[in-house]
Amino acid sequence: MDDMLTAEQGAFLLRLARLAIAGKLGGKEKIPAAEDAALQRKSGAFVTLKIAGRLRGCIGNLEPAGSIIDGIRRNALNAAFHDHRFPPLSKEELDQVHIDISILTPASPLVYSDAADLLQKIRPGVDGIILSHGSAMATFLPQVWEQLPRPEQFLGHLCLKAGLSEQAWRDSHPEILVYRVQCFAEEKA
Repeated sequence: MDDMLTAEQGAFLLRLARLAIAGKLGGKEKIPAAEDAALQRKSGAFVTLKIAGRLRGCIGNLEPAGSIIDGIRRNALNAAFHDHRFPPLSKEELDQVHIDISILTPASPLVYSDAADLLQKIRPGVDGIILSHGSAMATFLPQVWEQLPRPEQFLGHLCLKAGLSEQAWRDSHPEILVYRVQCFAEEKA
């Protein structure tokens, strides 16, 4: 990946995400300013929240929507308070939340001839995948390979997430785009 962020920049973004959420819950610590040019560049970004290893919220943008800093702040708040799969995060849950952030490379089309070719070309554990067919679309970050390590399983669940049949990746030749991420995660307690 070009334009890799440093561990220090990642730590800053994790702190930014936590402080944005805490501020919405009544926290008083001020969010630090960042003049770092690398954090001002435009990039897709996701913020994932977990409690005890279970998903508690995940929101992001595949395409750049402002600077990395703006995306992390906005997506942290949306993951905590506006992920339709979960109730808004409570003040009591904040100390239990583990945050990870993903900075995305631009997505590129994956050209494939059939299901077997697709299985040969995707890279488990490396590729984030955007699958679309008609108006249906869904993505899984590369981290999802940890829960769904078999490519057939990964693609089947991605189809279901998009509202398609589990076999649509085999039968319908959906459009596939791939991207990679640079991930930063808070230390486990």
